[in-house]
Amino acid sequence: MLDVRPSQQMRDLGVVQHGVGILAEPARAFDLPVERDEAERITDELFAAMERIGQVHPFAKGMGIAAPQSGIGRAAAVVQPPGDAPAIILLNPKIITRSDEADEQYEGCLSFFDVRGLVLRPLKITVETTALTGETVTTVYERGLARLIHHEIDHLNGLIYTVRMLPGNEPIPMEEYRQTGSSWVYDGT
Repeated sequence: MLDVRPSQQMRDLGVVQHGVGILAEPARAFDLPVERDEAERITDELFAAMERIGQVHPFAKGMGIAAPQSGIGRAAAVVQPPGDAPAIILLNPKIITRSDEADEQYEGCLSFFDVRGLVLRPLKITVETTALTGETVTTVYERGLARLIHHEIDHLNGLIYTVRMLPGNEPIPMEEYRQTGSSWVYDGT
């Protein structure tokens, strides 16, 4: 049997791949609670996609998927933190503050899964989301979880992680990353 490239594997699982227009477009916000049914339907689709993907590839650092990666141009994403922590649903998320403190860690993306890139992100972000009932919810995320959330919010703004890489850094092939990469490490963890 031929080895299937990781990006082809993700495509086969329904993940829109880099270069498709929807990934470069800002996602449309929900009018909540008016569009509650639509938001719940899309969120369910994202959880189903995450379940399919998780059966094929383990994600020790956690994972997320944004609606545009499933071909849906709406402002919804789901993030599964590492371990047994409950999944996080992001509807209409906006980063309202970022810490000045930042670090570089390797990230991957379901939409171009053959490479990994060293990405600079803040260690702490404050995010506003909209609850299904229409209320605004504000949450602070730190370290690895801030990185996961920020990555998905970037997708909803039509951005991929390469825009966050420092000049001179280029994504490296998955085979090379496997030899040099490690889990995200933060002081005190």
